[in-house]
Amino acid sequence: MALRPETLHKPKHLDPIRFRGHRGGIIPMHRALNRLQLVPLNIVTSVLTFVCISALWITLLPVVCRFWTQVFSFALSRLALHAVLELPRYRFKFLQFYVPCLRMDPTFPSVRMWSLNCAITVLLFGITFLLPRSWVPVVYLGRTILLVHASALAYFALRPASFPHTPNSYIEGLITALLGLISVIPLLFALTYYIFDFGLAKKIGLTTIAMLHLVMFVPLQVLVHALVLQKSLLFMPVLYIIFGLPVDILVVIAFYSWGMTWPFRHGAS
Repeated sequence: MALRPETLHKPKHLDPIRFRGHRGGIIPMHRALNRLQLVPLNIVTSVLTFVCISALWITLLPVVCRFWTQVFSFALSRLALHAVLELPRYRFKFLQFYVPCLRMDPTFPSVRMWSLNCAITVLLFGITFLLPRSWVPVVYLGRTILLVHASALAYFALRPASFPHTPNSYIEGLITALLGLISVIPLLFALTYYIFDFGLAKKIGLTTIAMLHLVMFVPLQVLVHALVLQKSLLFMPVLYIIFGLPVDILVVIAFYSWGMTWPFRHGAS
C-alpha cells in the first residue's frame, strides 16, 4: 500500500501516541538522553553552596578530630587492641587541629601463618572456578582480592625484612587520606551534582548525609584495619588496595547515585 505524500512528513505534534506508554501516560525523555543546560542561577548557587559547606566543615574539623579521639579512646579500653593513641598536630595557616592516630608494633608473619594463608588462598582461588556463571561479578572480585593477597605472600616469602611500611605510617596515612576525601566532597558534588536543578535543600542534604556517614564510618574502618594489622603485616596490601580508600570512594559514589535518582525541582525526568 503506497503512502500519500501528506503523510510522509507528518509533524510530531500530530502523532502524540509515539510519546505514550502502554497505559496511556506520557513517556518523558530520560535524563541520560537530555542535554545539560547550565543555568546561571544554578552556577551561582553551586559556588555559594560549596563555599558555605566547605567553610562550615573547616570550622568543625577540630570537633570531628576530637570525636574520633573519643571513639579511639573508648575502643582501646574495650577491644583487645595493643595500641597507643597519639595526636599529631596539623596546622594550615590559621587552622590547627590534632588528628588521632594509633601507634602499634609491627608483627611479621610466622612460618605457620604464612603457610596457612598460602593454603587458604590457593583453596579459595580454586573454588572460584566451581562457582556458577551467574556469580561472575563475585568470582572476579574474589580473584582480585586473592591475587593481591598472593602478591603479599610472595613478597614476605622472598624479602620479609625489607617491607618498607609500618602500622604507624599506614594508619596515619589512611586517616589523613580519608579526612582529605571527606573534605573534597563539597567540591566533587559542586562539579557533578549542584549544577543540576535539584533544589538547594536536596543539595545541602545529600552533601551532609555523605559527609556525616563517612565521619561515623572512618573510625570504625580504621579500628578494623588496626585489629587485622595487629595479627600480621601480611594483610596490609589487601587492606590498603581493596578495603582502604576505595571503599570510602564507593560510599561517595553510592550517595551521589542515590541523589541523582531524586526528581528535579521542576519535575524534569
